[in-house]
Amino acid sequence: MNIYENLKNKKGKLALVGLGYVGMPIAIEFAKRGIDVIGFDFNAKKIELYKQGIDPTNEVGNDVIKNSTVEFTADPKSLSDASFIIVAVPTPVNDDHTPDLSPVEGASRFVGQNIKKGTIVVFESTVYPGVTEETCIPIIEKESGLKCGVDWKIGYSPERINPGDKVHRLNTITKIVSGMDAETLEEVAKVYEIVVDAGVYKAESIKVAEAAKVIENSQRDINIAFMNELSIIFHKMGIDTKSVLEAAGTKWNFLNFQPGLVGGHCIGIDPYYLTYRAEQFGYHSQIILSGRRINDDMGKYCAESIVKMLISNDIPVKNAKVAIFGFTFKENCPDTRNTKVIDIINELKEYGIEPIVVDPEGDADEAKRLYGIDFCDMSDAKNMDAIVVAVKHKEFENLSPADLAQYYNIEHNRKILVDLKGMFNKSDYAEEWDYWRL
Repeated sequence: MNIYENLKNKKGKLALVGLGYVGMPIAIEFAKRGIDVIGFDFNAKKIELYKQGIDPTNEVGNDVIKNSTVEFTADPKSLSDASFIIVAVPTPVNDDHTPDLSPVEGASRFVGQNIKKGTIVVFESTVYPGVTEETCIPIIEKESGLKCGVDWKIGYSPERINPGDKVHRLNTITKIVSGMDAETLEEVAKVYEIVVDAGVYKAESIKVAEAAKVIENSQRDINIAFMNELSIIFHKMGIDTKSVLEAAGTKWNFLNFQPGLVGGHCIGIDPYYLTYRAEQFGYHSQIILSGRRINDDMGKYCAESIVKMLISNDIPVKNAKVAIFGFTFKENCPDTRNTKVIDIINELKEYGIEPIVVDPEGDADEAKRLYGIDFCDMSDAKNMDAIVVAVKHKEFENLSPADLAQYYNIEHNRKILVDLKGMFNKSDYAEEWDYWRL
């Protein structure tokens, strides 16, 4: 097997299946290192944007896309030109929190219909242990008529890219790699070492690599759930949670987690993949699912807290004017998929409140398509009864009390400000402010 040498000598091509927040940076990085890269996505509109040098994800930037040598295509037949195929498609959950493997299954079909002999296929999508070998291999074999382990090989290397994070990038994070056998593992490791300066970690099996990824985010989810539960407890006691965490954080081994809304495609989803698989083995999760319940309920808790503040300030709840600053699932990122801010909005609607939403970073078309939300400009926030700063976008970080004051109804004695991320200095919002944070 000499795939690595062929890629380095431009006698072979590498293909990326799925050009989103994860796949695009991988494709770009390999191309930067002199590898011939095919960038495939079945979304033809997205491919057209990439061909025009437009990066809708903001992960790598328009100039990088424009100057890249990646061959962008929506034609799955192009995969037959590749000897190393990386699959980086999303793995969401259904409404009942069971894994939705349809993107991975669909990608496997595309690969199977176009794979050639001697190819290595590596999945990066976050899945529960067993999916790569028990779900993906049979589909590729069926579609291709080629036998895994004889005609082609498979590996798994979980993505660890953090969307919107300009520090922890593909090349700076140790990459877990795995393969179906020793030969495949070595080849996969060598290929990824082309782009991962931090080096690779060779997992002993594909299932170990799958499990490692799914527990990384489950661990974060549980720790954030603990902080959210503390936040609820301390609010009942009239104690500021952030102040407590700052005090506790002076101990060397105190873990620095913060309360907050847990959205996105990983932390709020991956635990369900693990617990679903555990159920198949007859074990019902206790800690993991308890954490999930707490985190899933935080949007409702925040909305109820807003309503209580309106009532305590003698402001009629029904038709109250509330502005929500920030809608994406994380700061300085356009991605609105699986945002938990929508939970706050939906709960406020239950009380007869139709909040306006301001998000200068968010993908407005996506928000409209997925949630029916129309973004407003900051200037549209007039005569507000309450403002919720939900996401720590750079556009909001430098807002002063005077900046925010202009958006309120001047007839109110106190201005209700909900600072979910604890962005602002609490002492700056004392006298005429009713300030609340998680």
